[in-house]
Amino acid sequence: MSDHSVISIHQNPLQGMTIMAGAMIILPTMDAIAKYMATFEGMSPGQITFYRFFFQLVCTLPLLFTMLGASALSAKRPWLNLLRGMLHGAASLLFFVAVKYMPLADVFAIYFVEPFMLAALSAIFLGDRVDWRRWLAIAVGFGGAMIVIQPSFEIFGLKALLPVACAFLFALYLFMNRAIGEADSPLTMQTMAGIGGTVFMAVSLWTGSTLGNPDFAPSLPTSWLGLVLLLILGSISGYAHMLVVRAFRLAPLSLLAPFQYFEIISATVLGYALFGDFPNASKWLGILIIVGSGLFIIWRERAQSRSLLMD
Repeated sequence: MSDHSVISIHQNPLQGMTIMAGAMIILPTMDAIAKYMATFEGMSPGQITFYRFFFQLVCTLPLLFTMLGASALSAKRPWLNLLRGMLHGAASLLFFVAVKYMPLADVFAIYFVEPFMLAALSAIFLGDRVDWRRWLAIAVGFGGAMIVIQPSFEIFGLKALLPVACAFLFALYLFMNRAIGEADSPLTMQTMAGIGGTVFMAVSLWTGSTLGNPDFAPSLPTSWLGLVLLLILGSISGYAHMLVVRAFRLAPLSLLAPFQYFEIISATVLGYALFGDFPNASKWLGILIIVGSGLFIIWRERAQSRSLLMD
């Protein structure tokens, strides 16, 4: 079964790729804010993650009720959407802990084992056909990510494994975007995910702080700037991930997976601008390889689309 054989009349792979690429450029802003809050505001990653989902709810609930009224929270698949939010909460927590200790670009580069996991999930459970050219593009992009990170357990220790665990949980989260299908609107899905993530993080924050883990220390924003940044964090979380949900309704998982490499671009820029983490020559080479693999996927999809139209 080919990718095109499972694309419905409502799908538009090229539009899906465009939306996905845009969302991936925006999303690292969240992680830069999380690192800033942990580094300069002294807030624990657990508390930052809680606020991320709490303010996501604050930002999306008014729009949800305005558009859908009293039926706003009557999701057709509520438990799956709540589970999706919990997975996202756990993935975000691991990522925010990682960026507290490591450079943004390094965390993203290790995290980019995730497209492999996502492509495998889509092939095994959804029947998406991943041909050898796409596997090659994913592999080349992954190789570029490894050039960026130049992983060293001597430097990061076991903390270097946190983005790997995050990648697996986020692959499951993205897989559920497609598995849930179109039963609920993207706005409803994001609001339910916000509820699931908030509840998960409230329990995690209480548990971690009770055990005395400093990465779960509860606190309030200590400045107006911190409060504004947390509101921005929640807004990006809610609305940028709606774009991701929309993209996954327009194109197959295996096609969109390589575009997550685009996150390394803004992660590198933000890491340098805010924290002075300037990539060396080998890291710039890796970034070029990552972008090139994504552009190849676009070219390949256009070529296949033209071929189908001519048949």
